[in-house]
Amino acid sequence: MASAQRAAGLNELLRSAGLAALDPPLLDRFEAYLALILRWNDRINLTAIRDEEGILRRHFVESIFCARALPVGIRSLLDFGSGAGLPGIPIALCRPEIAVTLAESSGKKASFLNEAVRVLGVSSTVYAGRAENLAVTFDCVILRAVDRMKEATRAGAKRVAPGGSLALMTTSGDLERLREAVGGTFSWIEPSRLPGGEGRVLALGQRVSTQS
Repeated sequence: MASAQRAAGLNELLRSAGLAALDPPLLDRFEAYLALILRWNDRINLTAIRDEEGILRRHFVESIFCARALPVGIRSLLDFGSGAGLPGIPIALCRPEIAVTLAESSGKKASFLNEAVRVLGVSSTVYAGRAENLAVTFDCVILRAVDRMKEATRAGAKRVAPGGSLALMTTSGDLERLREAVGGTFSWIEPSRLPGGEGRVLALGQRVSTQS
């Protein structure tokens, strides 16, 4: 698919999902991000979804929706188990006021993230290690498609600053067990349905008490 077709395709998918289209400069950066994913995916397993339309529809549209849905006032965000940079890099692109940390324990994927940050010029830091080993807290911690999601959610919650947000991109069927994993330390709002169906939701919880 040619560059112009990719760009037009992403905006069409956003409009179909009821979301505002991207302006041309931002669209160009997403096109460059897609090209990076496709090129690196030939060498390492960045994402199981390998076709362009699938990446646009499932990864980009969902991540852009998430970026726009996050609360205002966030200044720092941890993408816990970032993988191919989803949703952290789209958040950094759409919300440049947020300093995004991309935590990824796989060395090869961390190398990809460093290249993506360099090429795209986003204000992001790559942490090449296990996110639970970070000693700092963030205004927001987000998790999406992380291995052992329940344990990761519990660990990620500990990295949320007082009054900060925990964002979970998951299925409606798994949401309750993930909420239970963090106990009563977060106050949850009604989850938002993510574009594309399949029962996927974005759940936002605000930390209301300190972890023991």
